[in-house]
Amino acid sequence: MQGVVYNGASMQAEIVTIGSELLLGQIVDTNSAVIARHLAATGLDLYYKTTVGDNLGRLVAVLRQALERSEVVITTGGIGPTADDVTREAVALATGRELVFSERLMGQIEGFFRARGLSLSPSNRRQAFVPRGAIPIENPVGSAPAFIVPVGDRCVATLPGVPHEMEHLLLTRILPYLRERYGLKGEIRLRVLKVVGLGESRVGELLVEFMEKGRNPTVGTLAHLGQVDVRIAAKGADAEAAQRLIEPVEAAIRQQLGDLIFGADEETLEGVISAQIERLGLRVAVAELGSAGVLAERLSAGLGRGFAGGVVLAEAAAARQVGVELGAETTPEAKARILAEGIRAWQGVPAGAATVFEEDPAAYPRVTVVGLAAARDGYLESREHRFGGDAPSIRIRAATLALDLLRRTLARPA
Repeated sequence: MQGVVYNGASMQAEIVTIGSELLLGQIVDTNSAVIARHLAATGLDLYYKTTVGDNLGRLVAVLRQALERSEVVITTGGIGPTADDVTREAVALATGRELVFSERLMGQIEGFFRARGLSLSPSNRRQAFVPRGAIPIENPVGSAPAFIVPVGDRCVATLPGVPHEMEHLLLTRILPYLRERYGLKGEIRLRVLKVVGLGESRVGELLVEFMEKGRNPTVGTLAHLGQVDVRIAAKGADAEAAQRLIEPVEAAIRQQLGDLIFGADEETLEGVISAQIERLGLRVAVAELGSAGVLAERLSAGLGRGFAGGVVLAEAAAARQVGVELGAETTPEAKARILAEGIRAWQGVPAGAATVFEEDPAAYPRVTVVGLAAARDGYLESREHRFGGDAPSIRIRAATLALDLLRRTLARPA
């Protein structure tokens, strides 16, 4: 799927995120992901993302390098009123400009504070300076104006670091500018199918015919803990044309993977299960042994009144509180089956799910054996898995698989 071509050459974009707090791990950089998604929708190829601290010299060097290799450079952060906000100065130096005062931007800043009954600090005046020749961009949702600096056939678009301000200005000012200046045509649309039950390598093997290079749509995979996303990306003349390209590929992938696909795009397992229990008019209870309550936490957050509650057990003997005995000789899967039926009966609800975690003392490196079970009105299904790795990751993977098992159980005819 070819990217944007400008004056006969392929164009590329680059993101520079600015702030020492990003390098120190005090906040997570979500802005890059948001910008990347919107750039992809325009067809612009994104080749580089760089994070740099609040250091003028290093930032100037990063910006100069970015302008050497990319037609579009988008920065986010460092345009606040304080002394460590050096992005304006850095862009000016990197592009060989001086900073000039904008009465227009100063008026916007004053209006922002006046409308909120706030006092304007003298330091806010710094935010009205932009590199000479820049296109000033008023910020209706914040106090930090943005700007665009054209540099020959290239440009630097400078955005605030506050996520909602950044995205608003990106969508309303930056992308329209890029479309007009570079004649960006076409739309890219994404469809993400969500898979549980197979690892990424196996999903890739099943979909290898769809993943050949040069195809439109392109198909790729992304692994999460317990889940694999299948991304279908199509480029068309407009959104409708791109969607028409996606539809037959999605249908073929769904036929290939069947009910391993639980949803698409923003859907979650919890949301799918919530719709199931609402449609069936029932409630679900859970019991967990050794899992720290991850399954109950996800169900309680996603199901609302459909979640009847449950128990989190620290040891097998505690299962007596829900009226069952877990024999020491039974496997984790067998214990999960007992618990799933037991919690369902104890809570007086049609459906129950259970997870049981046990260490395998003979395994090295460490292996956790996880039994999963789901019950509904006399039907009982179970699985057993062996996981390596750290405990938090194992719990997330097991909870995802337990939710999927519950989804499948609820989907069976009563």
